[in-house]
Amino acid sequence: MSWSTVGASRPRLLVDGELVADAPSGRVEVLVDASRARSVALNDGERQLEAGSARGTCASSSSWDGARCAVFAERVETRAPTPFVEEGRAVSLEVVIFRPLSPGPHPAVVFHHGSTGDGSDPSSFRRTYVSESAARFFAERGFATIFPQRRGRGQSDGIYDEGFTADRSRYSCDRSLALAGFERALQDVDVAVQWVAARADVDAARLLSAGVSRGGALAVAHAGLRREAFRGVVNFVGGWLGEGCADAGIVNRTALLAGAGFPAPMLWLYGQADSFYSVTHTRAHFEAFLDAGGQGRYFAYQRAAGLDGHFVSNDPHLWQADLEAYLGALPR
Repeated sequence: MSWSTVGASRPRLLVDGELVADAPSGRVEVLVDASRARSVALNDGERQLEAGSARGTCASSSSWDGARCAVFAERVETRAPTPFVEEGRAVSLEVVIFRPLSPGPHPAVVFHHGSTGDGSDPSSFRRTYVSESAARFFAERGFATIFPQRRGRGQSDGIYDEGFTADRSRYSCDRSLALAGFERALQDVDVAVQWVAARADVDAARLLSAGVSRGGALAVAHAGLRREAFRGVVNFVGGWLGEGCADAGIVNRTALLAGAGFPAPMLWLYGQADSFYSVTHTRAHFEAFLDAGGQGRYFAYQRAAGLDGHFVSNDPHLWQADLEAYLGALPR
């Protein structure tokens, strides 16, 4: 913790009410675990100047077990080659793997990331996406979870071009541009899955297709494209365009119905009060999916008050029983 005061006659830095420093400014290290938040206050005598709280977080691939950060998987960062060439250079994709601590080869979940809000913040394109909650759930059940980053996302090479306006200021609501971006993303997904299936540490006969938001729609559609590649599909809040776009209905239905030919049941997991897709919107697409020959179950969960349902994947206590039942019903 760092602090600075100007004109304070009796500066005091307090953690949980205990004095840890009385200098006008400085830096101090305080042990903060992940079990509870610790209150922090900067005072001048009894007068509070600033206050906040701090809670520890566990390093990636570990989680708090009530006493310590326990490792649940080995995190591996690697790259997947592709046949793509852009601006005269070969393109490879960043891939993050959470590999169980047990001996392999392991069944695996290929988990596809979503978009970046409305696409108006280019700095967000370079954030590598993983879901620690999903990775932990699957690792505890013997699955590796593999997060490929599509072209131009995370540390992957290439241009991020999944349906932008002409000036690239944000994602386009035009169906032709949006669906062209969807097809481009589907190419990346196909390459990544082929690379995963060829890995020696993966049991290619026991693959699951999964993803969140745009990644959920891609997981559904790709399973329809590569019907023999997967045992099952887990779709977290899948869709391509938010309902604020006039073409959202036709674009999202086109993407999701592409998976209707998959020969096994899928699991569609959504959240109430989703800022992108209402339950009415997504349930209608699920019913159309069933009418087109698709199989599966649909759930909509209620997060805590004030939380966006679009991020329901962060709350495994809501969906883990349904997902565990789904995994238990899959053919071995």
